[in-house]
Amino acid sequence: MKLIVVSAGLSSPSSTRLLADRLTAATLSHVDAAPEVIELRDLATEIAQHLVTGFPPARLAAALDAVAAADGLIAVTPTFAASYSGLFKSFFDVLDKDALTGKPVLLGATGGTPRHSLVTEHALRPLFTYLRALAVPTAVYAASEDWGEEGLAQRIARAGGELAHFMTAAAEQVTPGGARGLAPDVDTASAIAPRSLRGAITSVDPADGFEVVPFAQRLAALRVE
Repeated sequence: MKLIVVSAGLSSPSSTRLLADRLTAATLSHVDAAPEVIELRDLATEIAQHLVTGFPPARLAAALDAVAAADGLIAVTPTFAASYSGLFKSFFDVLDKDALTGKPVLLGATGGTPRHSLVTEHALRPLFTYLRALAVPTAVYAASEDWGEEGLAQRIARAGGELAHFMTAAAEQVTPGGARGLAPDVDTASAIAPRSLRGAITSVDPADGFEVVPFAQRLAALRVE
């Protein structure tokens, strides 16, 4: 399996890359995968060129192809103005709109203050939901004061285990067309946003299976006559 790590840190060394490396190590402790790190600061010029011309230079094209072919993705950004950085967003803006569909993604962010700890939920998770990725339940935010604290290590370990779990599940499941896919898991479905790629999960009882109600049907049921 292939694990791609996207780091949007701007300095060298950077806390963003450090968090990305620790999340990678936590994931690899549970799954056998070949990791590859994409440093976005090295691709900043190519990303800008692609936004202007519509054509990716060779290095950027290789990075985009690697993300599309990955079995799992770790995406980490510094916090800028209470959100992800412009470089981070620009990279995913030029990624093919279907590249992350159903792909397990672990979200991470770094910042100077704990006050931005919800950036993973109000900025990152909606972005990857829009891209139809499967963001694992635990996202990791690391403020400057978190480094060396036991709580951060626990969150990293938990998140890495979740990503490894979903990568393994995706690798083992084959769709009728022969492609690999990922179905909701009964152990973690309640912790994920309560919807699938097609609708909303209304039952997570292992005996009943997963009942997916199309969005149009749910909307019709909510209408007041």
